Amino acid sequence: MRDRDGSGVVVRLPRFGADGRVTGTEIRELLVPGPWTVPSTPPTSRVAFAAAHVVPHVGADNTPGEPASLDWDSTLASRHRIWANGLGVADAMDTAQRGIGLDWAATQELVRRSAAEARSVGGRIACGAGTDQLDPAVVAGWEPGDPAALATVVDAYREQVHVVQDAGAQVVLMASRALARAARSSEDYARVYDAVLADADRPVIIHWLGTMFDPALAGYWGTGDDVAAATEVFVDLVSTHQGRVDGVKVSLLDAGHEKALRARLAALDPGSGPGAPGPVRLYTGDDLSYPELVVGDGIVHSDALLGIFAAIYPAASTALQALDAGRPDRAHAILASTETLGRHVFGAPTSSYKTGIAFLSWLNGHQPGFQMVGGLQSGRSLTHLVDLVRLADRSGVLLDPETAGRRLASFLAANGADA
Repeated sequence: MRDRDGSGVVVRLPRFGADGRVTGTEIRELLVPGPWTVPSTPPTSRVAFAAAHVVPHVGADNTPGEPASLDWDSTLASRHRIWANGLGVADAMDTAQRGIGLDWAATQELVRRSAAEARSVGGRIACGAGTDQLDPAVVAGWEPGDPAALATVVDAYREQVHVVQDAGAQVVLMASRALARAARSSEDYARVYDAVLADADRPVIIHWLGTMFDPALAGYWGTGDDVAAATEVFVDLVSTHQGRVDGVKVSLLDAGHEKALRARLAALDPGSGPGAPGPVRLYTGDDLSYPELVVGDGIVHSDALLGIFAAIYPAASTALQALDAGRPDRAHAILASTETLGRHVFGAPTSSYKTGIAFLSWLNGHQPGFQMVGGLQSGRSLTHLVDLVRLADRSGVLLDPETAGRRLASFLAANGADA
């Protein structure tokens, strides 16, 4: 989406052999980003959330198993950048390292602080509610189908739902590892979600997270690895509770499945008259195929709740502005220019995508150090991160080339790869 104009910053990127040794150097000019535009009001043609990451204090004990100590200034500033670009923030979700570093105490504070910041600027905010306050060692000892275990899951969900609602944020019902352990059948899932949705004070977003993001969720919805059968359970659940469901976020990285599910949801009767349930949105969680899903075919499209939008929010915002202006081809071209970057960030193991989000944030000068709670900055190889720089530059999301170049040079030197 950009042309070279000679105003970039020159950096030296190492090339690696199959054995990991540095085999040479690439001289690369980091390009001036954009052209991205900031809207005067949020785009209206799509509802779009960027799932934001969290930034720890650089001096905290950011090692596995230790409580998260967040740098609130950097963490909340990242949300303000997203709102300023007209996108909503999805917080306290898997991008924020739920279940892999962000403990329940820090999660509650994150929800309250982010919701308060959203109110201060009129920004859209949705926050994850799950069951990760439960002790994994206790959960591991449960027998599937145990009524007491299922009741414990319901209580844990309700506690988190109330925290999100009391903060004034929209609830995203996250998939639950504890429920995956406690449930023996699809009926068990239905009973738990029935009970939890009854406590919702406004329509929620239900999140179906695939095993590529979290292997502990295998067999979710009680149908083993049969995705078609799981889809039937899921659609029945949404149909039953349509008045309490704003939309669903589907993170299976299967565009064909998402399109078919989108059609199923569109076919649900939205009702009529005051208080009748509206149509159920499908918020794509497909960080690989988002250009075609968000832009759509001129008739149907997905809305968005995406981790990759936290990395490409200026481009995503500009694309949504093009959709508002009736220019779907330009919107698709902009998003497509970031698609290879998205596929790299979310490449296998997909659960490590958060490392790329944090690395880009650091390169852009948005956090003081390349650190993550739980030490997750080690989740990607040096080779992966160097390739990420190439793709981010090509996509126009290295927003301050001078800062990026300076930080990249120090990172490569610290890792023994300066050429």
